[in-house]
Amino acid sequence: MSNHFIEQKSQQLIFYISRYLRGRLAHSELHLFVWDTLEEWAQLSKASHLPYTHHERVFWHLIHQLEFWPDATLRENKKLRRNIQDCICYLKGRGMAPIDCIGVRP
Repeated sequence: MSNHFIEQKSQQLIFYISRYLRGRLAHSELHLFVWDTLEEWAQLSKASHLPYTHHERVFWHLIHQLEFWPDATLRENKKLRRNIQDCICYLKGRGMAPIDCIGVRP
């Protein structure tokens, strides 16, 4: 169940981040998506005993980045944006999992 959730939400996350980075989605909308995702995750049966996949680690890493950094930093920090783009590419099935993605389940 948790793998299905992560896969489904990854596709939505890619959509939201891509629109945000292109200036077509307000930061507040991105924030609402993240919190809706966290609420849905909390309603799932606990999957903490299952091992992490690279895909899931990258997913939770991105969720953390979006909530940790303020709007201005997400928009202007080129290194951060490159990291986010690398994570998105991996979630799309292109490239390797970035080594610095250490996302954990909430």
